[in-house]
Amino acid sequence: MSEQATPNSGPRTLVDEAAQSTTALGPLMGLAREDFVGAISLLLRETASDPARTMRHAQAFSEDVVKIFTGKSELSPHPKDKRFMDPAWQFNPFFKAGAQYYLAVQKGMQRWIEDLELDALEKDRANFITNIIIDSLAPTNTLIGNPMAQKRAIDSGGLSLIKGLKNAYDDMVYNDGMVSQVDKKPFELGKNVATSKGNVVYRNDMMELIQYAPTTEKVYETPQLTIPPQINKMYINDLSPEKSVVKWQVDNGIQTFVISWRNPEKEHGIWDMADYIASCKEAIDVICEITGSDKVNVSGGCSGGQTLAMLLSKLASEKDTRIGAVTLMVCVLHPKQNDIEAGSLMSENSLELAKQRASRQGVIEGNSLARGFAWLRPNDLIWNYVINNYLMGEDPPAFDVLFWNADATNLSASLMGDFLNIFETLAFVNHGEVEMVDHKVDISKVDNDLFILGGVTDHITPWRACYRSTQLFGSKNIEFVLSQSGHMQAILNPPTNPKAKYFKTKGNTPTKQKKPPADVDKWLSGTEEVKGSWWPYWMEWVQARSGKEIAAPTTLGSKANPPKEAAPGLYVLD
Repeated sequence: MSEQATPNSGPRTLVDEAAQSTTALGPLMGLAREDFVGAISLLLRETASDPARTMRHAQAFSEDVVKIFTGKSELSPHPKDKRFMDPAWQFNPFFKAGAQYYLAVQKGMQRWIEDLELDALEKDRANFITNIIIDSLAPTNTLIGNPMAQKRAIDSGGLSLIKGLKNAYDDMVYNDGMVSQVDKKPFELGKNVATSKGNVVYRNDMMELIQYAPTTEKVYETPQLTIPPQINKMYINDLSPEKSVVKWQVDNGIQTFVISWRNPEKEHGIWDMADYIASCKEAIDVICEITGSDKVNVSGGCSGGQTLAMLLSKLASEKDTRIGAVTLMVCVLHPKQNDIEAGSLMSENSLELAKQRASRQGVIEGNSLARGFAWLRPNDLIWNYVINNYLMGEDPPAFDVLFWNADATNLSASLMGDFLNIFETLAFVNHGEVEMVDHKVDISKVDNDLFILGGVTDHITPWRACYRSTQLFGSKNIEFVLSQSGHMQAILNPPTNPKAKYFKTKGNTPTKQKKPPADVDKWLSGTEEVKGSWWPYWMEWVQARSGKEIAAPTTLGSKANPPKEAAPGLYVLD
């Protein structure tokens, strides 16, 4: 497999764009006023420092404008830019000139920034901020500049505009002023979302532990615990029955437990990583007591994967060997500044500003996190929906992944500070040098069998960044699998998906793996493409590390930890 052969999902719909852009582990820093002010100040400074350069680029832009108005411009949108797909952009002189003028502004700005005497980081930051501004100026974002919206208004006798105004009003009143990405009305927790049978078997101030009912006569003796992200709710693991990781586990004989984090309020802003690790340890205590097992397999994705890595380091420092096999999904432990589009914003100053904002607020509200992340990808997460909901008068899509994504949770300031510290200090890379959670973080001492998952088109936790984790642990048995699609869709890629495929090291089996090489391109050249979902392969891998089969329990919980409310519990409703 070559990098060019990486699977392409083909044309992407409004649903696809948003599904790939979930906020499960978006840049925690968001996009602050200081980022815009800093970038614009930088550009103004450079403009004043060399007027001749500015005039040169202004003249080039003027020449483009003259060509546009004389019909001699050859500027045209990229063939895959879906904003300009309507034939009017090619054949209507008014729209064609409008598109060309917009493209001339875009081209002129890019060339000007490229010509500025900036270091690479400053140039990336300037490009990132100016692209956000230019994207907002696209003619397609207005009724007068969008031929599709005008046609819809005529065809509907103006009803599309009335519906668009109603959608805009509803967002202003009921959605904190943000354009809606999903129609929430068809979904109800416990009814058609998060429907797997189970019960809360333990609760503290920070989390509920849910045990799911077995569906097989026999189960494997080693249970499985899932640690979800603290930024979204746990039922991503149990959406519809056909996309439920929980159902897949219980249907294959795995004793399944999932943590449900409480949505923190302002008074919970002091909850830090040490508190979350303590709750994970409590969950392991309860699982061992209920099942009688001395081992627990654990999985975690996104920020839940970082929490899991910290838990592994902490338990290794305490010589606690109760963790068995480990699964890390779409999780970056060794971040680099150029991994993501917003990486240029992550300077020392911006990290400090993010920490200060967090400490002042106590908690970072879920809506604030979602808003900040949306502005990091405005074409996908804002203007797409402005056009669809307001200009076209359509309802946003009713899609379960987007319903979950919109069900955002707050993040405690202390935990956000710890996540930022992990990024800033490279805590998982600098073994034994960074002190967190009352110990020196050192995952090189972790030797559990590891299954690591990346997503081909994941722009939040890019798969090459996920791959670096294969070199951080002391484990001998590590399997890295590359799932098609991006971020959460890489995880939710069940056997019912006819387009599913994944890539793994050629010759690897669930019981025998070659150690992944340090060079990701060398790994890539030695992979094989497998048609179908990665779930069956992963399940064989887990089962091979789950001990012998025993009779399934007939009741949930135990005398010491009796069953309480039905799954998905109470905290998920906050």
